Amino acid sequence: MSNNTKEDNKITVSAIITSGGSSSRFGSNKLLEYIDNLSVIETTISKFSDLVDEIIIPSSDEVKKHIEQSKLFSNKIKFVLAGSSRQKSVYNGLMGCNNPDIVLIHDGARPFIKKEIIKKTIEKTLLNNAVVVGVFAIDTIKEVKDCKIIKTLNRKTIFQAHTPQAFKYDLIKKIHEKYKDNDTFTDDSSMAEKEGIEVTILEDSKDNIKITFKDDLSYFQK
Repeated sequence: MSNNTKEDNKITVSAIITSGGSSSRFGSNKLLEYIDNLSVIETTISKFSDLVDEIIIPSSDEVKKHIEQSKLFSNKIKFVLAGSSRQKSVYNGLMGCNNPDIVLIHDGARPFIKKEIIKKTIEKTLLNNAVVVGVFAIDTIKEVKDCKIIKTLNRKTIFQAHTPQAFKYDLIKKIHEKYKDNDTFTDDSSMAEKEGIEVTILEDSKDNIKITFKDDLSYFQK
């Protein structure tokens, strides 16, 4: 997908990789921890670098400096300010995009995403307005209130959302602009759902975990 321009009528794709979180549950900046010889954020970037035209990274100064010193740093990478929430960071990322046809929004702390899934996500978004990767629930899911089970949900209809979440760029930009002062959404697809946009799913690998705790780093060596 790289090196495509609107002038030659080819599809352009941007990736926003969120990298501004506090890592409070991890205890240190998890994006700078290492998986073999690459940091978490470098590993994530490496999955997208040859599949998209640009990578927009809302990041802290610490992460920005780390990436700039990386062997993976290239002119495809552009930094924007991280916001006070993930939603605000994504908004800043969208404003920093070079008007692509499609934008993929991905957590910097999901380094185990497979390139094949990224390719399939792009292909599926060409045919749909919004695509979310994830997995169907395996465990029995209970709805609870005040530490008591209210009911058991049908796990066949429960889909655990991962990233990337991909959208037609003009559409998700417009939605983010509408809700930029409403900081209650937990992901981008929920904003699209609020607007009545049909969101298509793509089944992902269960390996695409989000690193949250230190033990999650050992998943790579499982």
